[in-house]
Amino acid sequence: MFTRARLAVFCDGCFWHQCPVHGTAPKNNAGWWQAKLQANVERDRRQTAQLEADGWTVLRVWEHEGAAEGADRVAAAYRALVSAV
Repeated sequence: MFTRARLAVFCDGCFWHQCPVHGTAPKNNAGWWQAKLQANVERDRRQTAQLEADGWTVLRVWEHEGAAEGADRVAAAYRALVSAV
């Protein structure tokens, strides 16, 4: 969290947060996993909505993004928010 810019950054794992590109569904105990992973996605949505309602900008970086790419996105968002103040 970058409090000065009110920027919240999350790094979401492709499996745990059901990446639309790389998310997978386990075959063993599929019903339990489906419910668990869907609950994670719903929690992410609630967290994002609450932070945005509180005036924060939320940036989610996927696990599969390169570290440099993710860092560049965070830096760009931070610069844009700080320069807007």
